[in-house]
This record gives sequence, C-alpha cells and structure tokens, in this order.
Amino acid sequence: MLYFRVAQRGGIELSELDANLGAKPRLFNIALGEANPPMKIFVLADTHNKLPQNVVDLARNADEIWHLGDVCAESILDELRAIGPPVTVVRGNCDSNLEWPLVVDLVRGGLKFRLQHVPPTQPPQDVDVVLHGHTHVPRNEKRGGVLFLNPGCVTRPNRGAAPSVAWLKISNDGTLDWKLHFLR
Repeated sequence: MLYFRVAQRGGIELSELDANLGAKPRLFNIALGEANPPMKIFVLADTHNKLPQNVVDLARNADEIWHLGDVCAESILDELRAIGPPVTVVRGNCDSNLEWPLVVDLVRGGLKFRLQHVPPTQPPQDVDVVLHGHTHVPRNEKRGGVLFLNPGCVTRPNRGAAPSVAWLKISNDGTLDWKLHFLR
C-alpha cells in the first residue's frame, strides 16, 4: 500500500507499507524545489507613460514589482497590477498623484530597503539598500556602507545606456542578486 502526505518543508513524503516487513513503513522523499526560494522582485523606473509589452511579459514571474517613480499615468500601474504580484510605487518628480509616497521603507530577507525616485546626496544611516530612479542610468554602487541600485530607464535612457529594468533576488539569509535586463 502507498500513502503520501505533503511534508512541511515543501516536498512530498511517500510511505509504503511492505507486507513482508510487517507494518514498518519505508519512507521516500521527493523534493519539490528549494524549501525557501529567493524572493524575485521586478524593479523598474521612469516609464513616463509607456509600458512596452516585453516589460509586462518579463514581470510575470515576479513575487513583487517595485516601480521607482515617474510612472506619469495611473494606467501604467493598472497594467502592472493586472500581472498579479503586489506592486509598490514611489512618486517621481514627473508624477502628479500626491497619494503616492515619496519614500517607502521595506524589510526583505532581513535587509532594510529604501525606495525613492531621486537618489539621496548622502547615504542614509538607517538602511542597507537604496533603490532609486531619476537619472535614467543603471547603477550598482556601494557608498558609506549603503548599496545604491538603479534599474535604469524603460523609455528614455541617458548617457548612452540602453533601456533597462532589473531583477532583484533576495535570499532568506540576506544575499542579494541584482541583474539588469536590457530591453533592446
């Protein structure tokens, strides 16, 4: 006879009772993947009223979507929300919706993240990572113990940069993996 149950750590545990061995079960474990896979966050900024279909398609596998400002049209956020994962947005200098916050502080994987559109001139003392837009240029720079990340610009990049978005993977132990994705 074969029995199964979903194990607490994300696998399936199969138990087989062997008539020849009495009621002593033999256990088999089948892993269904990592017990706690990294959180995948799709990060974009400076869409300026445009959300190309390839950006929507890329965001479909995200656990969360973070838009770092200059959305400009509420319909862009509606399109992002329709994808399914939770969407967090901060207000950029070109956004007119005063209900959107200028700064959002979040904790993920034990790290403190600050989302804002315009980068601070000095590294903040109370965060591990600042994610920002505004410059339309990708960034991955550590200053004063704070990591500054910018996914670049979806629609109008600056200084020869290609249009881009980024993936931020955060492991439970606080390990970060930041990857730019160029849209051309």
